[in-house]
Amino acid sequence: MRRSILILLAVLGTGLILAYLVSATAPERASVPPNPQNQASAPTAASSAVPAGTQRFVIVPGQSPVTYGVDDTLFREGNRIQTAVGTTSAVRGEVIVNRARPAESRIGPVTVDISQFKSDSERRDNAIRERWLESSKYPMAQFTVTSIKGMPATYQDGQESPVEFTGNLKVRDITRPVSWTGTVRLDGDRLTTTGRTIIKMTDFGFDPPAILFLKTENDARLEFRLIATRQSS
Repeated sequence: MRRSILILLAVLGTGLILAYLVSATAPERASVPPNPQNQASAPTAASSAVPAGTQRFVIVPGQSPVTYGVDDTLFREGNRIQTAVGTTSAVRGEVIVNRARPAESRIGPVTVDISQFKSDSERRDNAIRERWLESSKYPMAQFTVTSIKGMPATYQDGQESPVEFTGNLKVRDITRPVSWTGTVRLDGDRLTTTGRTIIKMTDFGFDPPAILFLKTENDARLEFRLIATRQSS
């Protein structure tokens, strides 16, 4: 019995010695950096470059007006209805044009500084900025196009094509789907895009202006005329 125990201890001891020798003599595993081919690479300037066969057009802010129109009822003037109009040209964005396959062209996002809207009344503009639209607090509106319908089979310089833009409009901190009807026209290195739609103010979290002698309708008509020029690659 004692001999069996001694043999067992000898075997266990030999095993421990061998394990130690293997771990001591095995080469240390170096810290291997991750293979970039097996990981999603971070966005780079090259990865966001304009695809081959396309052209990049950038919106010209001072030449690209965005306009709102709303109807006011004037109680002091026998409920006369007048249309208030405000305009801003503080617009930014770009358009990628595919001349060979126009349907694959894409727009935006288009960003508008709505705190810069100006009408014929400074009092109205200030009230909109501070009380109703609160554009002094939420100055940027953004339209992200998700689809364009009606693009021509081929571009012809000077030809105006009717189109429909569908996408998401963000005003304040609320985003809603919105469709615009408009046109696209390409003239050499100049692209003109127009659009119009109607939204409800309450859909974007603010009430139509209403004071003692005036009430504004909930519907707001939005229009844009964007001029974009081609950028050299």
